[in-house]
Amino acid sequence: MSSTSIEKLIPQSYKGILLYCTAIFLFVVMDSIVKYANQTYEPLQVVWARYFFHMLLLTLVLAPTLKMDLIRTTKLKLQIFRSMLLLGATVCFFSALKFIPLADAGAMASTSPLFVMIFSVFFLGEKISFRRWTAVSIGFVGALIILRPGFGAVHPAMFLVVGMSVFYASYQIATRKLAGVDSSYTTIFYTALVGTIVMSIVAPFFWVEPDLFGWGMLVLIGLIGGVSHYIIILAFSYTTASTAAPFSYTQLIWTAIIGFFAFGDLPDEFTIAGATIIVGSGLYILYRERQINLAKAN
Repeated sequence: MSSTSIEKLIPQSYKGILLYCTAIFLFVVMDSIVKYANQTYEPLQVVWARYFFHMLLLTLVLAPTLKMDLIRTTKLKLQIFRSMLLLGATVCFFSALKFIPLADAGAMASTSPLFVMIFSVFFLGEKISFRRWTAVSIGFVGALIILRPGFGAVHPAMFLVVGMSVFYASYQIATRKLAGVDSSYTTIFYTALVGTIVMSIVAPFFWVEPDLFGWGMLVLIGLIGGVSHYIIILAFSYTTASTAAPFSYTQLIWTAIIGFFAFGDLPDEFTIAGATIIVGSGLYILYRERQINLAKAN
């Protein structure tokens, strides 16, 4: 293979990883707003807003141009199933944020890439090298170091975050299966549509009337959520789920920074040590990806 072909091959994964990291950062921003909103509103009402305003904005922007193409799909059952997986992850995580610090929730949520790698073997047929398994496992150890305070007395909400990790990993696998089948616009619209329908049935039982500032927060949550998931869809068109997944660990850096400035949660030495290990494992995955692509090229 020519050097030009090699140059084209390697940047594809870099693009996917960069897009994925951008989405992770936006998710942390959204989660921070959610945690603040949870102080006034019930988590299930916040979940409703995340999906409703996501769908409303997509409809206003895309429907005039795409019309029926926006909802036309060749994999309706998979679209609905994928959307329900994400809804389950959102309900679990938003509910947990009401009770536990952002950094602790992020640390436990970082187990999701491990589930992704396991699921990608069984459902996508991807082959994961021993070195990559080792790197992700080391990253998981870093997450456990950050979570160290929870070993004494684990708050029950932590189990909601574990549930979120499983739901979200499954969602990522389903997203990968839809890549190249339906358009990205259709996929992200179904995500919002299914969540809106389900939560519109549930939310009235937990409704607290928002003021103007409250409505602003709820709208912003929906906007950021929609943009973030669209970026993930794009990321998986450039790289595999198992390659991108370890970079979910970067959320720990952002949760520590934003958690401190927004909520006064100062990371301790264990958090810093764990985050360093996690970043190191992610950088090693990036290095291995480059080596694998070079080997294929030769």
